[in-house]
Amino acid sequence: MPNPTPTAHSAPTEALSTSTTIEITKDYLHFSAAHFTIFSATERENLHGHNFDVSCSLDTAVGPNGLAFDYNLVKDRMMALCDELDERVLLPAHSPHLTFDRQAPYLYACFAGERIPFLDRDVLLLPIRNTTVEEFARWFTIRLSNDAELRRQPIESLTVRVSSGPGQWASCRWSDS
Repeated sequence: MPNPTPTAHSAPTEALSTSTTIEITKDYLHFSAAHFTIFSATERENLHGHNFDVSCSLDTAVGPNGLAFDYNLVKDRMMALCDELDERVLLPAHSPHLTFDRQAPYLYACFAGERIPFLDRDVLLLPIRNTTVEEFARWFTIRLSNDAELRRQPIESLTVRVSSGPGQWASCRWSDS
């Protein structure tokens, strides 16, 4: 009886359905930004900055040609998202403890009796609850999972990781199921 398990020297006689995980971690997938984390209605960090790193892993089907899809598309989308955040003051538009007042050319972030002035051109209000790596990972995941071109690819799930420094990562996962 012949061995039904393919070896390195033989090709399977039937098409196998396989899935793989693609890890995307590039030196250019980063952004530098200022922020402060809000801990409560009365406590927050001082304004400071980080060099944030971003990576992504994708679970995807492998096609009959041994290729899932051209994942340069994912790298390009991630780089564009990093560029949106780069060299900005990031503020959480959905924080229950923060309000905003625009008086050109300033945006004032109002927190616990403080009125913190920023040049409006330097600020990016994000649809997040806090400016944390957890929320940044969620923001990237939502943006990538809602991208029309990426939705056409055979992506089963994706996980985005964001780091604010060595050894400190948060991740968020999206799944098609």
